[in-house]
Amino acid sequence: MDGLGLNTLHSPLMITSAIVIRNLTHRFGHFAALQDIDLVVPKGQTFALFGPNGAGKTTLLRLIAALTRPSSGEIWVCGDNARRDPKMIRKNIGFISHHTMLYDDLTARENLAFYGCMYGLQNLDARVEEVLGAVGLTDRQRDRVRDFSRGMKQRLAIARSILHQPSILLLDEPFTGLDTAAQSMLSNLLIALKAEERTVFLVTHDFAKGLALADRFGILLRGQLIREASTKEVDESELRTQINSRL
Repeated sequence: MDGLGLNTLHSPLMITSAIVIRNLTHRFGHFAALQDIDLVVPKGQTFALFGPNGAGKTTLLRLIAALTRPSSGEIWVCGDNARRDPKMIRKNIGFISHHTMLYDDLTARENLAFYGCMYGLQNLDARVEEVLGAVGLTDRQRDRVRDFSRGMKQRLAIARSILHQPSILLLDEPFTGLDTAAQSMLSNLLIALKAEERTVFLVTHDFAKGLALADRFGILLRGQLIREASTKEVDESELRTQINSRL
């Protein structure tokens, strides 16, 4: 990889790309959860990843977020190598996973203030107010998270993920648990982030939302990326058929 000039900030590919993945394989013992993944996500674009449960989607997100080290292959995020610069990568990423990473005994505002301090944010109070308003939780900011519904916790997790204004947002089934109004809020938020030229990597089972929000999409089946293309090249019915026919 280094010989190809990919591992330098001066590489044209690195300058224009938010995420570069080359020959990525990840194993759990003898089981290959991901096999020979190659993928480039340009800066400022939204990428939607589809696939059935167990395809390796969450594993891929954790590798991009530098929360797990790959068995082989390389990942660069904003020009930083996941093996060598995991702390730099985490600063550039907001991550919404199946776990909200919230503290039940703290209020919504206290949770955000805690994470804001970890990121060393300036004007923390103003930023907390801003993201609480963005996810519609201003009126509940003094309530403890233990009393929140699943949907409210998901809203707060979204606020946590965008608090430090990351360059890249990784989303693992973010619409799960959200009511119709909250789903609309999240869709509008993702559109706004794209307008700010931020990069979004979205894992979802919702074909319609994924295709509507994304510039490009990928299909992951049994740990292999079997297709990657523009969302203009496929409709929901074709996408569903292609995935189901390979199960």
